[in-house]
Amino acid sequence: MKPDLKQIQVPIEPEMAEFEHKFRDFMKSKVKLLDHITNYIVKRKGKQMRPMFVFLTAGVCGTINESTHRGAALIELLHTASLVHDDVVDDSNYRRGFFSINALWKNKIAVLVGDYLLSRGLLLSVEYGDFHLLRIVSNAVKEMSEGELLQSYKARKLDVDEEVYYDIIRKKTASLIASCCAVGSASVEKNEENVERMRLFGEKVGMAFQIKDDLFDFGEDEIGKPVGIDIKEKKMTLPLIYALRNSDWLSKKKIIYLIRNRSDDKKAVNEVIDFVKKSGGLHYAKEKMNGFYQEALDILNGFPDSDYKTSLRNLVSYSIERRK
Repeated sequence: MKPDLKQIQVPIEPEMAEFEHKFRDFMKSKVKLLDHITNYIVKRKGKQMRPMFVFLTAGVCGTINESTHRGAALIELLHTASLVHDDVVDDSNYRRGFFSINALWKNKIAVLVGDYLLSRGLLLSVEYGDFHLLRIVSNAVKEMSEGELLQSYKARKLDVDEEVYYDIIRKKTASLIASCCAVGSASVEKNEENVERMRLFGEKVGMAFQIKDDLFDFGEDEIGKPVGIDIKEKKMTLPLIYALRNSDWLSKKKIIYLIRNRSDDKKAVNEVIDFVKKSGGLHYAKEKMNGFYQEALDILNGFPDSDYKTSLRNLVSYSIERRK
């Protein structure tokens, strides 16, 4: 039986409980509206996998301390800020099944809330002199922005090859998980080699995680999630890239036409999905996902055994073998 998140959290259970209180305190404001909105955000938090990566990595590399808590909070603050801004950019009314900030308080308030969270994260690091952690997380936010912009630019041309795809997901998704692991290591030790090893470990996990997410779009798992969202948004994911690369000229031309001109047509989207499935695109993407997964485990295996390491390995498995 695969471990669930509750089991995975056992070695860091006290730290996660303490972090919840500290994170709430870090978000507090004297402005009543802002405090009301940040409370709304905290109450609707997700699975908190990012802080788990920070604390477990810290436990693998050393002794969890106050710097680890601030590093986890910094990542959560900057990431939450980016999500609030993303919902404005995407004109999205929902986040994890709840109304988004922009849906409830409109775009202007949402942008300002995102700015506030960003500044709180920066100040938290500056106040305690955690410049090494701030550098790691700021670089991740920069890469996430670059990844999103690169994906948007390429979506117009539909000319993404496998190398460009990896560059997009490395920046857009993997950089954040990489920063979690690097921050966890950097918060407990000054060994730059270990920090880089953990950063690379997180990057490999993030690459596998995003490919798994892309596979969901083709309805491989019965998760109740609508399929074809990426196709409708003209996102070139690995299964589709493989399918187009290995198709004849006429089929390729037809599929690109459907994506470019009929991505709002359910029948056309289903035709693209069938094309990818028949081409072996899903099998190819799974192989690549498992390759990144194994590379991550190989890096982790180089660290001493501990309960933290076991839980971190299980968290990686949970992230990549998930069905939703």
